[in-house]
Amino acid sequence: MARTTMLARAIIRVQDGSVVELGPGSIIGRMPRCDLTIDDGRLSEAHALVSLRGGALVLLPLRGRLSLRDQSVTSIELEAGQHVELAPGVVLEVLEVVLPDELLAVTWGSLPEQVLLGTTSLLVSPVPAFRPGWVPDAAAWVWSDGTGFRLQVGTLRPRPLRAGDCADVAGATLTATARPLSTATSAETSGVLEGPLRLVARLQAVHLVRAGQPVVVLDGAPAQCISELVAFGGPVSWEVCARELWGDGIDTTLLRGRWDAMLLRLRKRLRAVRVRDDLVRCDRMGFVELVLHPGDEVVDET
Repeated sequence: MARTTMLARAIIRVQDGSVVELGPGSIIGRMPRCDLTIDDGRLSEAHALVSLRGGALVLLPLRGRLSLRDQSVTSIELEAGQHVELAPGVVLEVLEVVLPDELLAVTWGSLPEQVLLGTTSLLVSPVPAFRPGWVPDAAAWVWSDGTGFRLQVGTLRPRPLRAGDCADVAGATLTATARPLSTATSAETSGVLEGPLRLVARLQAVHLVRAGQPVVVLDGAPAQCISELVAFGGPVSWEVCARELWGDGIDTTLLRGRWDAMLLRLRKRLRAVRVRDDLVRCDRMGFVELVLHPGDEVVDET
């Protein structure tokens, strides 16, 4: 179904009767920072993710399970009329799936093309990057108003952004182009860059290095988490890792809350800098580990 917004989305009815729109990158879970928060202990803090794959909106499990027609599944291609079970008794109804013929994409300077999947911020320092969501100190922002896209550069007034439009942002040209939905693959729409990753762990900072790309620097608790996993050298209990970050003098319930919030923040940051967000994996037994692909390299400078 084509819409002028050029924005793929699924319209979902939650069990309390509310209706929400979810697009690629939206996270469903019980954490307040999720795009769809369901306050239910049967769900994981980051339970499932909406992704655009092969021209379809797909629901993928993160730390939870999915069922369709009483069958456990590893992914669901969303279609109107489906009743998706996230946990026993927790069901989402898919009312409509909007798949436009084209998506709007932007380029700026030497940055790779970014397909617009919602609100997007353009950062020019310290490292140029397109970031999902609204980043206050960005040089420019693009968002959908429900009928099309809007662009705001710095303190200038917002204006419509359509395919073929250009704008000067910090001395370089931001250009908008139409991208056929059929060409939008998982890696492109999630922004993930292929190729080996060199991870340098320095405890308070982690450097992610990829050929031909600016160095990405993580700091704070996410950097400490990755550094601890490098030091452990294999799967470890989430609580053991978390106590390395926040110490032993904290209640387990509060500790878990901090841990879940940190993981959600880390995954969003990784997606923002076009690194696969399964770099840190948690299983259902409570163990966490780094997931390295062939060619990846880890340098332990902790």
